[in-house]
Amino acid sequence: MNDAALFIAVFLACLVEAVEATTIVLAAGSARHWRSAVMGVLAGVVVLAVAVAVAGPAIMLLPIGVLRVVVGGLLLVFGLQWIRKAVLRASGYKPLHDEEAIYKKQREAAERAEHTARGGVKDWYAFTLSFKGVVLEGLEVVFIVLTFGANQQNLPLAVVAAAVAVVLVVILGIVVRGPLSRVPENTLKFIVGIMLTTFGVFWGAEGAGAVWPGGDLALLVIAPAIAVVSLALVWGMRSYRLRKAAGSDVPVPNDASVLVPANAAGQLGPDGTAAAPAATAPAATAPQAHAAEADASPAARPTVRTRIAAFGAFWYDFIIGDDWQIAAGVALSFLVTFVVAQFSSLAWIVVPIAVLLLIPYGVKRALR
Repeated sequence: MNDAALFIAVFLACLVEAVEATTIVLAAGSARHWRSAVMGVLAGVVVLAVAVAVAGPAIMLLPIGVLRVVVGGLLLVFGLQWIRKAVLRASGYKPLHDEEAIYKKQREAAERAEHTARGGVKDWYAFTLSFKGVVLEGLEVVFIVLTFGANQQNLPLAVVAAAVAVVLVVILGIVVRGPLSRVPENTLKFIVGIMLTTFGVFWGAEGAGAVWPGGDLALLVIAPAIAVVSLALVWGMRSYRLRKAAGSDVPVPNDASVLVPANAAGQLGPDGTAAAPAATAPAATAPQAHAAEADASPAARPTVRTRIAAFGAFWYDFIIGDDWQIAAGVALSFLVTFVVAQFSSLAWIVVPIAVLLLIPYGVKRALR
C-alpha cells in the first residue's frame, strides 16, 4: 500500500464521519449559539488529538505480526458493520441516513432545551451537543487513522488525510449553511465498508501467518469479490422485497437504488412487508430531566464501579455492538489461519471464505 492509497483510504473513511458530525454542530450553532458550539468543537478536537497522540506511538510499538492481527480484526469488525448497514439501506429494508431529518430533529431538540451558562460558556447545551457529536463521530476517525497509519508506519500522513477530509466537510457546511444532504452517504459507506473489509482480510490473514499469492496484488481480487457478494445481496433482497410487495398493499418507492440515495420509506421486515412501528414514549424535556437528576437519591448516583462498567460497556458497544458473533467469527478465522499456515501455503484462503460467509450472515441476523 503506497502513500497515495493510504491517503485516499483514510480520506474517504473520515469523510463519512465528518458529514455526520457537521450536521450535529450546524444544528447546535444555528438553533442556539454559534460561539458555544464552536467551543464544543474545539474541545472535542483537543480530546481526539490527545487520543491520537497517546495511542498512536503506543500501538506502533507492537510487533508487526500482532499489529496486523489487531488492525485486521478491528477493520473487519467495522467494515462488516458498514457493509451490513449499507446493504440493508440500499435494498430498502432500512431507511437511508437522512441528514435533513437528523438536522431538523437536532435543531428542534436544541430549541426546546433550557438555556444555561457554565464556566465561561454562554450556552452549555450548544457546547455539550457539539462536543459529544465531534467526540462520538470522531472516535471512528481516530480508529481509522490509528489502524491505517500504524500498519503502514506512516501515522502523520493518515492524520493529514483525516484533517483534509474534516476541513473540506466543515468548509462545505459553512458554505451551504445546512446539512450536507446531497452527499451520497450510503454510497460512500458502501465503498468505505468494502475498503475496510478488504484491508482487514489482507492484513489480518498476513498477521496470522498467511502468505498472499501475488503480494499486494491480492487486494485487486479481494475487493471485487467482497463488492460482488455485497451487491448480489442488495439485488437479491430488493427483488424479494419487490415481489412480496407486489402481492400486498405496501407501497414501494420506485426511485430507490443501490448507489443513488433517495428518501426511503419506513423500515421493512425480513419478509418484505412493513414492520410494525415500535411504541414510542414522549421524550422528557430538558427541564424535566434536570429536575429528575437533581432529585436523585445518593444511593442512585453512579459509583466508581458503575462508572467503570459504563466505560467498558461504551467501548464494547462502540467496537462490537450487537455483532459479537461476527467478531467471534473473525477471531476464529484468524486462529484457523494460524494453524493452517503451519503446514500449508493455502492458509490465505481461510479469512476470505470466512468473510464472504459472514457478510450474508450478519445481514440475516440484522433482519431478525
